Amino acid sequence: MSSRLPEWIRDKKINLHSLHEVKSLLRANALHSVCESLACPNRTECFSRRTATFMILGDICTRACGFCNVTTGLPYAPPSPDEPRGVAAAAKNMGLEHVVVTSVTRDDLPDGGAKQFAETIHALREELPGAAVEVLTPDFRGNEEAVRVVVEAGPDYFNHNVETVPRLYRHVRPGARFDRSLAVLSAAKKIDPRIVTKSGFMLGLGERREEVVDAIRRLFDSGCEILTIGQYLQPKREKLEVVEYVHPSVFDEYRAIGEEMGYRAVFSGPFVRSSYMADVVASKATTPS
Repeated sequence: MSSRLPEWIRDKKINLHSLHEVKSLLRANALHSVCESLACPNRTECFSRRTATFMILGDICTRACGFCNVTTGLPYAPPSPDEPRGVAAAAKNMGLEHVVVTSVTRDDLPDGGAKQFAETIHALREELPGAAVEVLTPDFRGNEEAVRVVVEAGPDYFNHNVETVPRLYRHVRPGARFDRSLAVLSAAKKIDPRIVTKSGFMLGLGERREEVVDAIRRLFDSGCEILTIGQYLQPKREKLEVVEYVHPSVFDEYRAIGEEMGYRAVFSGPFVRSSYMADVVASKATTPS
């Protein structure tokens, strides 16, 4: 792998004032954001728009995915009963119209944290009744009842990422299964056909073109309606190296393939992340063509 970043990656700018402003708000409510935990390259842009993806269930993950910057270990505390209202208070303070809530994976909990997701959704509905709520969940180890708990709480968008193509799971996402992730998306749609389903994955980890097209197809067949595709960027030296910096034109090609299949929206580009510009992507998906 070349250590030199291509120009389309190097051009990303940082806005320290916006970063500090939203970080202070999160700290005041004892909250975490996936934007910081994953060292997302878009975090200052999102913070300047006064948006952020809230990360519930603490900041320690029970899995050890090779791409992820979140701390791995055994969580030392149960879910905080104050967390759902803290998220709702911060979202209200920020004046959000589209709130994204994700979490670490909590395989130590019998329900994987599904109840905490549901309580956070309810708290957001109370504080921001007009806001759209999007959840980005773990796979709950394939527990359909856990999926039901989250879906029946009434989020507008149910997101679960597959992250990469099936062949690379053992290397990139140990502890997860591609088919299990597809089943989670299918279950959400079956439980509530009105909910909008969403998923995403990264490029640059060694996947082949035919594998990417196959993943796009299998996600669509599982009932996925919104698709995000972005470039994997190594968050720190200990994590997986980037195999390839994929040219923006390739992202455009995959977007066209997804749109041709019939996705309601495909957001594809080097800096695309699952929750990046989630409000804009959702608007595109719900606007008649």
